[in-house]
Amino acid sequence: MNGYSRGCGKKAAIAFACATLGFAISGAAQAGIYDAGKVLATSGVNITDGAAGGGITPWAVIAGYETNQGINGSIHYTYANLPNYSLNSLGVAVGFYDRLELSYAYDLLPTGSTFNTVGLLTNTLAGVAIQDSGIDPFNTAIRMDIFGAKLRVLGESIYDSDTLIPQVAIGGFYKINHNGALMDTLLANKRKDFEAYVAITKIFFPLDLLFNVTVRYTAANQTGLTGFGGPNKNSREFRPEVSFAYLLAKNVAIGAEYAAHGKNTDGRGVAVGGGIDTSVLGSITGALNNIGVGGPVGNLANNLNSTLTQRESDWYDVFFAYFPNKNLSFVAAYANLGNITLTPKQTGAYFSVQASF
Repeated sequence: MNGYSRGCGKKAAIAFACATLGFAISGAAQAGIYDAGKVLATSGVNITDGAAGGGITPWAVIAGYETNQGINGSIHYTYANLPNYSLNSLGVAVGFYDRLELSYAYDLLPTGSTFNTVGLLTNTLAGVAIQDSGIDPFNTAIRMDIFGAKLRVLGESIYDSDTLIPQVAIGGFYKINHNGALMDTLLANKRKDFEAYVAITKIFFPLDLLFNVTVRYTAANQTGLTGFGGPNKNSREFRPEVSFAYLLAKNVAIGAEYAAHGKNTDGRGVAVGGGIDTSVLGSITGALNNIGVGGPVGNLANNLNSTLTQRESDWYDVFFAYFPNKNLSFVAAYANLGNITLTPKQTGAYFSVQASF
């Protein structure tokens, strides 16, 4: 199936998901259980994984503005402009009785100059070793489906705001990365996997402050955009995530977030040709230098090894959110995503728009 057909299929799936939300909300309205009684801005926004939260981490809040008497939902589109990538996320989330949340997101990550260079190299070697690298120079895009669910198990962020009791939720995602050959090249163990998390959110209304701590159990590399696990292992681990938001006005918030990432492929190369890990280039360079014949060959190998070495950084962002009403919200942020696989210094602007119904 060519890229155009896959793209059409994805668009059809997204259209179906959005239509399903529309029918669900329409049916709820006709049944008299449509509800938008929550306080403005307390539903959070939708993260790129699809769940309600901040920009990069899920919170314990349930999507939409429904109370325990009804159903509500939201649709979001997010765009992050980075030096070597442009992340696009489109998703839908529905909250049921402020207790259960179901979500879906489709993430699309077109790659840039570094992957173009690697694609030219690996495809040339693959022509000899007969291995598809999954990198199409000048036309590579990573695609991932994310299905999520969240259940509030304790507390209520608004009604318990005058106590020390937080809102607590458990949730999870099932992620499917559609770039299998690329995941092999990047030495990921799997292209699909699940994540689980516990989120604790506390709103201090007298201080106009929200604080959230999430612990995610996952083996994801770059949230799953570059696969799950590393060479010969898929060990999940607990990773902390922290958010806070301050209300400047009843419809304006500022805040910051932090999300820990893993090191499954950190310091490793990529698999080229017949599956050779390019990390061996460092050993080759050292051997050449030891016998005194490194010179230009060693320098070339060093430069190539540096280019083909993967790194993964923790993610940070600072954001500004504006809620003109309960039906619409906008988020602008500065995101520092550090090293993303083969490309360092990935920082840039992040924009998101969300419609709630």
